[in-house]
Amino acid sequence: MRATTFVAPNHVAVKDVPDPQILNSRDAIIRITSTAICGSDLHLLDGYVPSMMPGDILGHEFMGEVVELGPEVTNLAVGDRVVVPFPIACGRCWSCRQGLYSVCENSNPNAWMAEKLWGYSPAGIFGYSHLTGGFAGGQAEYARVPYADVGPIKVPDELPDEKVLFLSDILPTGYMGAEMCDIKLGDIVAVWGAGPVGQFAIASAFLLGAERVIAIDRFPYRLEMARTQSGAETINYEEQDVSETLKEMTGGRGPDACIDAVGMEAHSAHIDYAYDRAKQALRLETDRPNALREAITNCRSGGVVSVIGAYGGFVDKFPMGAVMNRSLTIRSGQCHVQRYMRPLLERIRNGDIDPSFVITHRIPLSDAPRGYEMFKKKQDGCEKVVLKP
Repeated sequence: MRATTFVAPNHVAVKDVPDPQILNSRDAIIRITSTAICGSDLHLLDGYVPSMMPGDILGHEFMGEVVELGPEVTNLAVGDRVVVPFPIACGRCWSCRQGLYSVCENSNPNAWMAEKLWGYSPAGIFGYSHLTGGFAGGQAEYARVPYADVGPIKVPDELPDEKVLFLSDILPTGYMGAEMCDIKLGDIVAVWGAGPVGQFAIASAFLLGAERVIAIDRFPYRLEMARTQSGAETINYEEQDVSETLKEMTGGRGPDACIDAVGMEAHSAHIDYAYDRAKQALRLETDRPNALREAITNCRSGGVVSVIGAYGGFVDKFPMGAVMNRSLTIRSGQCHVQRYMRPLLERIRNGDIDPSFVITHRIPLSDAPRGYEMFKKKQDGCEKVVLKP
């Protein structure tokens, strides 16, 4: 089969690779009909997530048709259309029973590697380095799905791929980011980053009762999408001072909740960006936390900072004094996707949200390297790339 593979930092290629096989009685093989490039894939491309190896198959947002099942997978049938969540979860450990699927205790065969960096291991993740299991990803023609009796969700035939594909990751991630804010009617929420996850965090904040949502980014086409699709107010941080503008927009108090939907490769107009960029280039710091710092320092006292942007390791100049002295609450996590898939599928069926609005580019799988280049460099108004095997 053909698959998008990691070659070296800033180099991916579509190559012939072996077809996946059933390895466990709870496996399924999926013929992929739609897959996507995620913002967190760019962290792999840029070399900031350790343990990527040449030949690793990328991608953790995918869906398709079941073509083969292990004997213990009785909830699916060959021919079912399914969306696959990016965290791989056993469904039986303590964490899974609490609904904490992205920290499943059994699905990462390389848990020892993650424990060295993070203390404990998260779940295995498709196509996201050997640190999270070394599982082949979904930017391919076929994929093996472990624990298929827990993860994939069947989707109705009347809903096209583009309306349900993002149940795999970015729609639940954006929704969880908003949910962690404990939004009350009348709240003001600020979202750093108007990429696909940020767009869904904005839309979800409104769904959960926010009165106003403020999107912060530097790309006009992203800010325009936030305004026209969700009704957000916007700040272009290259044209306006974020702190002063937020104070003006919130009567001097600050947003009730702030969402970091950017993560480890944040950009900033301030001097700390140059500091972090230099340290990251020298591998003295793994992550650039510019958006996170701004979210913390601009959140109103007693508010919530929700972190759904991907981070890999360590940050410098973390404003812990602001967190403690101003009674801030920080919540974060890789999304527990399985928890949200069915409720969000119902919202899609009811017309509450049509996630396909973020898609700007649809290209064949064979053009994946071009898709990565466009997405990374924000060319041609590229917000979200969907690949078709």
